[in-house]
Amino acid sequence: MSAMTRQLLAEAEARDLARRVLEHSRADEARVNIQSGRETNTRFAGNQITTSGDVSDASVTVRSAFGPRVGTATTNRLDDESLRRVVETSEGLARLSPEDPEYLGQLGPQTYPDADPWFESTATLSDEERAAAARLVADAARRRGLVATGFLPTSAGSDAVATSAGLFAFARRTGAAFSTTVRTADGTGSGWAGTNVFDWGDVDVEALARRAVEKAEASRNPRPVEPGRWTVILEAHAVGSIVNFLFGALSARAADEGRSFFARPGGGTRIGEQILDERVTLRSDPADPRLFTTPFNAEGLPNRRMTWFEEGTLGNLAYDRYWAQRQGVRPTGFAAGFAMEGGSASVEEMIANTERGLLVTRFWYMRSVDQRSILYTGLTRDGTFLVEDGRVTGPVQNLRWNESPIHVLANIERLGVPERVLLSEAGGVSSAVVVPPLEVHDFNFTSVSDAV
Repeated sequence: MSAMTRQLLAEAEARDLARRVLEHSRADEARVNIQSGRETNTRFAGNQITTSGDVSDASVTVRSAFGPRVGTATTNRLDDESLRRVVETSEGLARLSPEDPEYLGQLGPQTYPDADPWFESTATLSDEERAAAARLVADAARRRGLVATGFLPTSAGSDAVATSAGLFAFARRTGAAFSTTVRTADGTGSGWAGTNVFDWGDVDVEALARRAVEKAEASRNPRPVEPGRWTVILEAHAVGSIVNFLFGALSARAADEGRSFFARPGGGTRIGEQILDERVTLRSDPADPRLFTTPFNAEGLPNRRMTWFEEGTLGNLAYDRYWAQRQGVRPTGFAAGFAMEGGSASVEEMIANTERGLLVTRFWYMRSVDQRSILYTGLTRDGTFLVEDGRVTGPVQNLRWNESPIHVLANIERLGVPERVLLSEAGGVSSAVVVPPLEVHDFNFTSVSDAV
């Protein structure tokens, strides 16, 4: 294995590697995608570290086309003979493939937004530093007679795209996630805290440990409450999870073909209609330092700033190259990360203004029920509490819910200050999501769950 596969490729190295690959190409058109970098992780359970991992790799994917016949092959061997063979393999597959009626050819040079989510604090985070963070959480739990588990992954990588039409794009990135679940010794209480950052220096490990411990202790011996439609105070991590489903439904093609909530009866889309609460504005922007998402996709298509909803009105849907050409519009950016505008209410103020409701820490085990209505089901988890007469009166058993982000974002009472969150089921490093906590009325709970 060459030295190049053991480290992050710099821009000059990626450019040279792409050139070497394209020199072997005999196809009508070719594209090279290069990924490289390092991923590390530390896991802990039972208040002790259980595993530590460190993986470095580099891969080259070649996409060759003879007319509309396309083939793809991948290798992580970067010597000249291996590069020649991966090109030949992709070309052989292309000659055997049926014609792709949606193939548009390879892009030429493009202009990209200025986004560089690279932080040395994350790229150089050592095994010892990860272990120290895990120990701090575990020790905080142990001192209170609790049991902590957790996961701390990091990534530092680069991506490059080059085409036979003269395109070359390069970007680098870092990211870290840290989450912990703390349980009571009797198994009746559970608390969670997590974060997702570009810069490890933004992580307050002590605060994260304190939050999980406090949630665990407060959630001991929960009592059941009746399912039904409740006023809920959703902490930001819960909001991020459910709003994320909205972005998975923004396909313009699905709407134009009548397969989407955003399809207008009789034809067309619902762009221009007010669908959500007028206080809801949702944007993605690769240059926003809170979001710093990839400036291009695998084709080399530029990402760009998009407002998907403005003051509750649907402003845009996502067009890929093919559907944009078919509809005669410009391809859009893509929501690899998103931010929602908020308000000024604190969670404490939301509680104080609630006569009867539920405070929810986060959601778990979320699955699609109906794509046309963007209906999902899931569970509350790791700290669900009853609110009565403006104060938290105790923990309650978890509940299953059936809800759509459309309904949630149309029934807002109060909005808090937006914050960066970790999507609950992602666990590892994921796209940046910035959302506020919300107070929402008529949230639909369908049954009580015995899960802690």
